[in-house]
Amino acid sequence: MNKLLKYITISAGCLSILSNTGCEKALEEEVYSAITPVNFYKTEDDAKAAVNSVYGELYTFDLYMQPFWNLTLLDDDHVSGADWYLGAAGSGNPQNYWGVSRPWVGCYTMIARANTVLENVSAMTGINEVIKNRVLGEAHFLRGLAYFQLVQLYGEVPIRLKSLTADPNADVPKSSVKEVYDVVIADFKAAEANLLPPGHTSVGETGRVNKAVAQAFLAKAYLTMASGSASNVTIMVKGGNDNVAYPHTKEVVAGHESFNSRDYFDLARQKSLEVIETYKSTYPLYQNWVDVWKKDNRNKGEHMWMLQSLAGTNFTNDLHSYFSARSLFGIGAVWMTNNHYNNYADQDERVLHGVTHNYQANWGTYYFYPKRDAAKYETVNGVTYNNDGSGDEKAFVIKYSDVSNPELGSSDAFFPLLRFPEVLLMYAEAENEINGPTTEAYKALNEVRGRSEAGNAPIGMSKNGFRDYVLEERGREFALENAIRHFDLKRWGIYLSVMNKITSPQNNINKQRSRRNLLLPIPPEEMNTNKAIKENNLGW
Repeated sequence: MNKLLKYITISAGCLSILSNTGCEKALEEEVYSAITPVNFYKTEDDAKAAVNSVYGELYTFDLYMQPFWNLTLLDDDHVSGADWYLGAAGSGNPQNYWGVSRPWVGCYTMIARANTVLENVSAMTGINEVIKNRVLGEAHFLRGLAYFQLVQLYGEVPIRLKSLTADPNADVPKSSVKEVYDVVIADFKAAEANLLPPGHTSVGETGRVNKAVAQAFLAKAYLTMASGSASNVTIMVKGGNDNVAYPHTKEVVAGHESFNSRDYFDLARQKSLEVIETYKSTYPLYQNWVDVWKKDNRNKGEHMWMLQSLAGTNFTNDLHSYFSARSLFGIGAVWMTNNHYNNYADQDERVLHGVTHNYQANWGTYYFYPKRDAAKYETVNGVTYNNDGSGDEKAFVIKYSDVSNPELGSSDAFFPLLRFPEVLLMYAEAENEINGPTTEAYKALNEVRGRSEAGNAPIGMSKNGFRDYVLEERGREFALENAIRHFDLKRWGIYLSVMNKITSPQNNINKQRSRRNLLLPIPPEEMNTNKAIKENNLGW
């Protein structure tokens, strides 16, 4: 078993009690010994087990087992799917999804556990200082990540920087977006200062974060703040019903008004460039794009941080079943829209080999995609495939297909949380905003395009044109991956405009959105117990 997963399995249960977030069943069982922070935090292994419990929350049905990507990844202009699956969160109705409150619970569970780690590990003596600092860095990063997700999903949220033991007050008012981002930046900086670089002998097991990951997420936070606060910008986005470029005037994202857009773009530029210059050889791009998604290449090459999984354990997920052509359901439930498929050049590996053109449903029928390429895909190796031109036009991606046993409902698909191409495209975007489409900005952009055989970006683009192109390139590179498109539309303040341009959606998946869809609703449990929160988010 992957060592990090093994340690999480052992430690998550007992550590949840220390952070006051234990499950009811654990509290009902007969107690043979009392575990408290006083008698637990003694050894280096105790410190590691404590931070493993923070990681452990990522592997739950609060977050990445399903709810987090259900509420974000399914909600953009490039995704379509079965109405039985996308009919709630994927159609602008998150309140109808059973897991709508789970990201709030999951993020605050991570925060509570991280607070306990920071308070107790920092006071430990007699343990290896390198490991101690690494654990503190991991706790800072994971708490910063939780607040980064919360502020993007909910806007203003309560800030809790002490464990419930240190501060049991449940009534904490919402803090401003700026105040939440202050915590995000401070935590990512603390993580950067304490974490070890990749390759260090004490960096820890595969699946842990390191200094490079912290620096990249710091750049990502800066970029989100910068784009959210930008004003007087019109962005051209391919879309609508006919997939042509339409202008969208961006809105300043609520709560970002006080940020200096140029300053934060420059911070994002500097930090992403630092990651590129320091770690480019550590995280080389696979020269063949399809190799990125092979099972044997997990945690290698450009994969900076992946959510781990392991067949035959509790650490599996439903990604393969929902996103792959052949599935437990017969065929998958989520696919790329036909319009987005047409946004790639014909020779682009990301659709030439990144989309499944021939497949067999588990009920036996053979299908091909797209119908317009029947001469290429209708008959292959003597097998005839079907496509009726309407219901069979489904562009399934391969990103989660290579698993140990594709016939299982839950499998060992890995979920990429950060790939090096994202750092390159963050730099291209930020460099353009500060200095225009420089040679360096083009170089970073074309490095991503080049390895997928997509060809170089058009030369001579204006600053506005380059901005538009990078946004589209991010959509091509990260299709159905870690909700990057969803957050791109929201951080640029064009989510409503882009989505509402689609009035005749593929597969009848509603794309019309109202202002309440800019944020998720604060869970009723929080509203009922936290008397300091006086009102829910707009429209909820």
